[in-house]
Amino acid sequence: MQIILMEKVVNLGNLGDLVKVKDGYARNFLIPQGKAKRATPLVMKEFEVRRAELEKIAAEKLVAAQAFAEKLEGVLVTVARKAGVDGRLFGSVSNHDVADGLKALGYDIERSDIRMPMGPIKAVGETALEISLHTEVLASIKVVVVGEQ
Repeated sequence: MQIILMEKVVNLGNLGDLVKVKDGYARNFLIPQGKAKRATPLVMKEFEVRRAELEKIAAEKLVAAQAFAEKLEGVLVTVARKAGVDGRLFGSVSNHDVADGLKALGYDIERSDIRMPMGPIKAVGETALEISLHTEVLASIKVVVVGEQ
């Protein structure tokens, strides 16, 4: 399906790009979330009229994400979990637990934005994680897992 992107999409393109994607990806994800529209002549004309407005909105979102990343940079989230004597957890700490810890500190972050490249944390200690606030903005936080008996 031929679509026009209404915002930057990772690994796909930038605002205004005409791309061909699988029908299901367009119908089930891109179009419902407002990230793209079907590329028809009417939509193309409408997009060209609104291009400046959409670029301004995208720039404002980027600036807001950068400002929030500066506030979030270096935040320390502490999570307590039951652990054995060797420091391994009974269970794990997932992005859901990190999102709850950030919410307790006053930061409202979607759990899907928390990047855990090594998977859930399964040991006591300090781990550095990244949070994707925008397609171009990443913020680093530290998660400290403490064991409780």
